[in-house]
Amino acid sequence: MSIDDRPPVVDHRCRIGDWEDDRIMGKGRKNALLTPLESKTLYTVIVRLTGKRTGLLAKASIASIQTLKQKTKTMTFDKGLEFAGHEKIAKRLDAGIYFAHLYVSWEREINEKTNGRIRQYFPKGTDFKEVTEQQVKEVMSRLNN
Repeated sequence: MSIDDRPPVVDHRCRIGDWEDDRIMGKGRKNALLTPLESKTLYTVIVRLTGKRTGLLAKASIASIQTLKQKTKTMTFDKGLEFAGHEKIAKRLDAGIYFAHLYVSWEREINEKTNGRIRQYFPKGTDFKEVTEQQVKEVMSRLNN
């Protein structure tokens, strides 16, 4: 569904459970970091992806959020093909899925700004296959504390 159909309460960031999700591409666009972010608390999850398959991304999105005790109400993605598995995410998390308009990054402003902060630790050109899980956890901890 279009972001235009998303409940207005999501824009106010006044409830927990509304997520923005994106990815940061690595060297050669062969690997990435998945970066879901809860919009009220700004809690950020970072997951290393070693491939670009749609199923892998959907599985990682579900796993990264499903372990949290809170209910996921909505997830907002950009319109990239990488989120083609959104039906699986919606079903497993029982959440509404919405897509921002093409080339309108401010519709997921918090996620975009957070990705910029993550880039301070992992600059453009980083090969995420070379990045350890421990490094990812350290950056995630810094963002969330």
